[in-house]
Amino acid sequence: MAYDEVLADRVRAQLAGEDGLTERKMFGGIGWMLAGNMAVGLMKDGLMVRLGDKTGEALEEPHTSQPMMGERAMKGMVVVAPEGVETDEQLGAWIGRGAAVARSLPAK
Repeated sequence: MAYDEVLADRVRAQLAGEDGLTERKMFGGIGWMLAGNMAVGLMKDGLMVRLGDKTGEALEEPHTSQPMMGERAMKGMVVVAPEGVETDEQLGAWIGRGAAVARSLPAK
């Protein structure tokens, strides 16, 4: 399994009812898009969150790391380890941050 199916179901539940929501397989995992812009995704390491220019400060928080695509860092994104999204409140906070960035971008 490339990503945690239980966590995927929790993300789906948190995003239920969002306008313009789509789900797409990507990065060996799964991503959720709002108006065509990625908000959050799952990969084997955990929850990937789009944070744009707020990535640096988020990387100072517990359970976060810079996602890598091969040898290259994925700019504007952070990965939150499973320990950082154990509760629905923690998960919702990260999803909210990613959704806010996705909504701030022009629709695709």
